[in-house]
Amino acid sequence: MSWRDKSRIKRFMVTGLVLLISITSLLLFVLENQQLVVVSLFGFSSPQLQISLFGVALFLMGMIFGGGGVAAHFLGRRRGR
Repeated sequence: MSWRDKSRIKRFMVTGLVLLISITSLLLFVLENQQLVVVSLFGFSSPQLQISLFGVALFLMGMIFGGGGVAAHFLGRRRGR
């Protein structure tokens, strides 16, 4: 086995461990936050949903918009050179 194969196996194991920890923490977050809430913003109200659904949805939206902003910044920076 070469050192590249060992590196690939180590990377696979670390990725699997991070994925397992992420899924476990997400599951614990959802199970611990079962309260029903209504979110009101600018006069609009949401239906009554679990607080964990709002938390996960806002987290995912932040990842999408934040990642898009970072990508736009670096793409604009690259084109400006």
